Amino acid sequence: MKLLNVSELTIKKSKFIAFYYHIDDINEIKCIINNLKLEHKKAKHVVYAYRFLNTAGKSDDKEPKGTAGLPLYNLLMQKKLNNKLIVVVRYFGGTLLGVGLLQRTYKDVASKAIKND
Repeated sequence: MKLLNVSELTIKKSKFIAFYYHIDDINEIKCIINNLKLEHKKAKHVVYAYRFLNTAGKSDDKEPKGTAGLPLYNLLMQKKLNNKLIVVVRYFGGTLLGVGLLQRTYKDVASKAIKND
């Protein structure tokens, strides 16, 4: 596993931090997510998407269905990225963003993280 990049956005007091990894083994995914949850204990959500060989997965981590993991997954597919994991840690700022803004924010912060790939 190798951390390739980190990006950050703040929208309406919610802080989104994207971590972009190259992964060599599917078992690294769970380890990375668990470590980020430990490191960011006060974060409300830790969402992710990955593509590894012929496998893919995503999680909204209690965000509204399809608003978090799916935009990350779609980004990996559009860019044809494989053996990659994107994790976004969200610190909730007290204001609900709504489905559209939430989807755009997850996509935007992840796009910044993978911009060099």
